[in-house]
Amino acid sequence: MKTQDILEETYLALTSNKVRSGLTMLGIVIGIGSVIAMLAIGQGAQNSVESNIQSIGSNLITISPGAQRGPGTSVSSGRGSAKSLKLSDAEVIAKEISGVKAVAPEVSGRYQITAKGTNTNTQVVGTNGEYPVVKNVEIDIGSFISGQNVNSSARVAVLGSSVRDDLFGTSTDAVGNSIKINKIEFKIIGVLKEKGGSSFASQDDMVFIPVTTAQRLLSGDEYLNAIDVSAQDANLTTQIQEEITALLLEKHNISDPSKIDFRTMNQSDIASTASSVTEIFTILLGSVAGISLVVGGIGIMNMMLTTVTERTREIGLRKAIGAKAKDISTQFLIEAITITFLGGIIGVILGWCAAFGISYFGIIQTSVSLFSVLLAFGVSAFIGIVFGYYPARRASKLNPIDALRYE
Repeated sequence: MKTQDILEETYLALTSNKVRSGLTMLGIVIGIGSVIAMLAIGQGAQNSVESNIQSIGSNLITISPGAQRGPGTSVSSGRGSAKSLKLSDAEVIAKEISGVKAVAPEVSGRYQITAKGTNTNTQVVGTNGEYPVVKNVEIDIGSFISGQNVNSSARVAVLGSSVRDDLFGTSTDAVGNSIKINKIEFKIIGVLKEKGGSSFASQDDMVFIPVTTAQRLLSGDEYLNAIDVSAQDANLTTQIQEEITALLLEKHNISDPSKIDFRTMNQSDIASTASSVTEIFTILLGSVAGISLVVGGIGIMNMMLTTVTERTREIGLRKAIGAKAKDISTQFLIEAITITFLGGIIGVILGWCAAFGISYFGIIQTSVSLFSVLLAFGVSAFIGIVFGYYPARRASKLNPIDALRYE
């Protein structure tokens, strides 16, 4: 049987009952479209998380306090509850670890901020002048905290753009004005450029003051919430992380690593953890959408079995005039594959449009990858073969005499 004859017969068979063919194809269209859209959402979420991770700092290594344990017990009060990091730890890291670009200590907490009859509740971060280098932030107006501000425990503040807007509005130059943090007056010396939100923290919605001022006037002790270290080269982060761990263990007089009172993590660790979560999320979305593909495949099998029954006499006539079983099975298999292939094309277009619409209306960022498109076509072809094989085989096995007698 010639290829042209097979294609003509396929066209006639599918167009002879357009409604049934269309409804059967609809299952594949919905399935493929759902897979494309769900994978695009998952990929978009993964890209967004990775972008946010990169935005929190450059070659970043974060040192945080460990979990505080009760005396003589193994009961943990939770990671980060221990008070174990001091300014001297940050200073010794900057002095003794080679390959370090910048070190920024942090003392943070949420406080009520007031200014000229307006107020907001936001995060106040006590740090030093190297914070912009470590966390990739830029000054829009004025200047950032200086070493002199830290040494003198000056009552000065740098505002994130969102805090500036909340307190002074977008058209007002906040630099030179004053704000009160926890009823203590601070002079504004700078405003940061807008950076955008992050799933970890928005630096636009923060107020920055000298770390020594934060310790003396807000936290009331000498301890830090974190130390952020920026490596000169991304390839050095793991090595620097190990050196920091060894240095602080020695400085804290800890000989047993199991009793470590701090924790270090670099950007690669954070990215790896976040990526594993988003990958699971993507697989889950794709799997849920894939269920509709299986349902669509069952619909194709049902349609093809019905078609075999309706065309029993036709099959008998073809076999009587010399058609081989292979020709009959090929004919029905091609019909099933054609339905899934056309459904796959429409489904890819529908899925792409859905993904575009989700991004366009700002619901969530999506990303349609070439892999998901190829996967959709591959799955649609596979479904056509798998669910079309049994009806095609059944048609090829019909006895021509019995088929001709079929009413």
